[in-house]
Amino acid sequence: MGRVEGKVALITGGASGLGAETARTLAREGAKIVITDVQEELGQKVAAEIPGALFFKHDVRSEEQWQDVVAKTVAAFGKLDVLVNNAGVVRFATVEDLSYADYKFQVEIMLDGTFLGCKYALPKMTKGGGGSIINISSIGGIKGLSVIPAYAAAKGGIISITRSIAVHCQEQGYAIRCNAIAPGGIETPMTAQAVSELAADAPGLEQNRNLGMGQPSDIANAALYLASEESRFMTGAVMVIDNAETIR
Repeated sequence: MGRVEGKVALITGGASGLGAETARTLAREGAKIVITDVQEELGQKVAAEIPGALFFKHDVRSEEQWQDVVAKTVAAFGKLDVLVNNAGVVRFATVEDLSYADYKFQVEIMLDGTFLGCKYALPKMTKGGGGSIINISSIGGIKGLSVIPAYAAAKGGIISITRSIAVHCQEQGYAIRCNAIAPGGIETPMTAQAVSELAADAPGLEQNRNLGMGQPSDIANAALYLASEESRFMTGAVMVIDNAETIR
């Protein structure tokens, strides 16, 4: 217990799935928690489960809202130590069928949202003496999956921006680490949507059919490691947690 004792963690997309489980896991290990999401009712419910946690309604596409939630976090707890850029969404269609509006919607939430979170968290973390940024990518950003071109573009971009930010922090002498986690199939509301919307033999569901899916705790435990001082020598890395899907 106490692996992140006294740290302040801001988690986007924290109303359900990976974000909610990460919030619970970090809280159990001593962190003070701020959850943000567009799903206000669910987000308030998760925050109510965690003693002292705060919830803010937050569209990660908005620069102004990012400035606001970061400022509110620091006002409430005095600092920001951990940022988990987790908010995500998926729309299924091949590149020929996907609308440009749906493409932009996904990229703005995941890639632009990650950029904005990092941009506005860095000065606060620097002022507080350092921290850890954890960006949630996906194996969809590593391997080719025909039915998620926008999701794959965003998640692949998250891997690249994570590396750029890690190098930037080192060049500037910031005590801030920036890493990414790339999950495979995990049992969350978003993957339940995938299973319900796609045909049983659709490309990309092979692991779900053959190997099963992981649990949110599998990713939350990795986020805990990256948030803690146990990962002090780790930055610019991508933790692939996919039950060997990307190497098969």
